[in-house]
Amino acid sequence: MQLQDSDYTAESIQVLEGLQAIRKRPGMYIGNTDFSGLHHLVYEILDNSIDEAMAGYCRNIDVCIHEDGSVSVRDDGRGIPTDIHPKYGRPAMEIVMTTLHSGGKFDRKTYKISGGLHGVGLSVVNALSEWLRATVWRNGREYFLEFKRGVPTGPMVERESTVTHTGTMIHFKPDGEIFQDTNFDYNELERVLRELSYLNRGVHITLEDRRTQRHASFLSEGGIVDFVKYLNSAKNPLHPEPIYLRKEADGVQVELAMQYTEAFNETVLTYVNNINTREGGTHFIGFRSALTRAINDYARRTGELKEGQEPFSGDDVREGLTAVLNLRVPEPQFEGQTKTRLGNSEIKGIVESIVYEQLLIFLDENPKVASVILKKAELAFAAREAERKARELTRRKGLLDSSSLPGKLADCSEKDPSKCELFVVEGDSAGGSAKQGRDRTIQAVLPLRGKILNVEKSRLDKILNNEGIRTLIAAIGAGVGSEFDISKARYHKIILMTDADVDGAHIRTLLLTFLYRHAKPLIEAGYVYIAQPPLYRIKKGEKEVYAYSDRELQEKLKEMPGASVQRYKGLGEMNPEQLWSTTMNPETRILKKVTIEDAAEAEMLFTVLMGDAVEPRREFIQTHAAEVENLDV
Repeated sequence: MQLQDSDYTAESIQVLEGLQAIRKRPGMYIGNTDFSGLHHLVYEILDNSIDEAMAGYCRNIDVCIHEDGSVSVRDDGRGIPTDIHPKYGRPAMEIVMTTLHSGGKFDRKTYKISGGLHGVGLSVVNALSEWLRATVWRNGREYFLEFKRGVPTGPMVERESTVTHTGTMIHFKPDGEIFQDTNFDYNELERVLRELSYLNRGVHITLEDRRTQRHASFLSEGGIVDFVKYLNSAKNPLHPEPIYLRKEADGVQVELAMQYTEAFNETVLTYVNNINTREGGTHFIGFRSALTRAINDYARRTGELKEGQEPFSGDDVREGLTAVLNLRVPEPQFEGQTKTRLGNSEIKGIVESIVYEQLLIFLDENPKVASVILKKAELAFAAREAERKARELTRRKGLLDSSSLPGKLADCSEKDPSKCELFVVEGDSAGGSAKQGRDRTIQAVLPLRGKILNVEKSRLDKILNNEGIRTLIAAIGAGVGSEFDISKARYHKIILMTDADVDGAHIRTLLLTFLYRHAKPLIEAGYVYIAQPPLYRIKKGEKEVYAYSDRELQEKLKEMPGASVQRYKGLGEMNPEQLWSTTMNPETRILKKVTIEDAAEAEMLFTVLMGDAVEPRREFIQTHAAEVENLDV
């Protein structure tokens, strides 16, 4: 017999009208309502301005963070249409602001190529804003609409315009009822605008922050060639100018800039219609295949590779390579709303054909650069053999085998990796406290003595000789480098727990550099965290509290005059109970998740901080020194 629920009737079925659905489930449209979701609002508006630029109608984009925390984006494109829509009887400007899946990107007449594909951008920003004001300049007139939480406050206003050009300005303030924090980050916006200027040569983009009087201006005449130079500014290039290739086939524009450096790592960034395809896709596969084939064919033709000699592998020809692949695709098929992987099957062949053909032409016409590339590949080939032997040796000794775990590791009893945590702790003293204070069921502790090798300056054969790194690889259990298999990771939380001083920060950076370069899937999967131990213990009588920053210390001292303060210079100064309650207890601790929001910025940061070049590191420290808090020297 089937039970009936008398409360489940037609009245139970809700229909969310207008933009209510967006406000009810904002994460479906912008990913989340924290830092990234907040800034995504600006990017949705920028998409429209950049689409106008790609169509050839926009040359200037101005972004401003106003004193009240609102943001405006203004361009000199054609301006959103303002005439009355024949079907809906309302101004088109109002429709695109209030209706999902509306816009000029579906028939491919207005925009042959665009980044925004789903017609949700402006309406989503409008729905999630406390207020939004849209101004359009067209036909010598100015048109204005205002909204409160997605609802128009009145009809569209038309008036005489003092502006001679066409364009659009969207000015909005994110809704505090939706977002945890409505404070826009200048550095984040600056990073994205710089990238857009490289991908859209000749477009002038400005950023102004009226809260702090900071401003920046971006205009790249060299486009992605300038982008590659920027990425290599802290590296040593092997040839002075990046290789630049450009061709169109079947309506697809393929643009590639690439330059080899003395580095051991590759940096390949791919974009489709200005969208950073972080997870790669068919265009990335086509590029890799063409690069390997072209260099091997050239090497055979010039006699560098003899008959029967083993060809260069993909790893060989990509060592030290920095490349930006930029595509314009009329009908891109992205996997998921996040648009991070290109799925068009036909793009692989188009990219592979163009890159192979154009790169062979370049190598024939530039034998000196070709010779440098082949020498780099030959060195990489020899190093790969050394790495293979080092890997086999360490494997024979069982040094990377997770079945024989390192003696220093105090493992947990739980075997489900999704429930397990590994604390990588600086020093034996802190390691001892952590082992005593932990939850032995789910928490493992691995103490590391001293500083591990700086892997930014070393090949894998040398890296595998470092005891600290071998111990970490064995404990995690997923391998290293090209053999890394995240499904074998024994912990889904790897927590770096170091002292709050210069040495602790350096050790943490060395660990992050290793994970980024040789176990990046752990970071991409969200498995890597940084512990936040307290800096101070404040005690008065029986009352005891902790402060995690100087600002918090001052606030606590106002509440507890006459209290004694203990400054923790190292984790080892805490007894097991204190370490557990402040830093390890899942109910009360603070963890920072390590994420890669932008591959280009991450690449630059690790290269600048950990590479050979001193001047870029000095400039970085001087620029950001004022932002550092709680640093003991």
